[in-house]
Amino acid sequence: MATANTGTSDTTYNLTSVLYHALQGVETYDRYIRDAEQAQDNDLAQFFREVQQAEKQWAQRAQQLLAQRLKS
Repeated sequence: MATANTGTSDTTYNLTSVLYHALQGVETYDRYIRDAEQAQDNDLAQFFREVQQAEKQWAQRAQQLLAQRLKS
């Protein structure tokens, strides 16, 4: 099935959306890390780094899956 008005399949659209939001999250966590560091809250800064790393992994996986599907 195609997403309304885009001509793109739902799965392609969904993967693109996951990729976009994961990358946005990576960028946002940079700000959270800086805020925690400025507050000298090392535990919180480390937590945000871990969450950011997970987002990077999701983005990489979404990119791989998207590339595979766009080849076909």
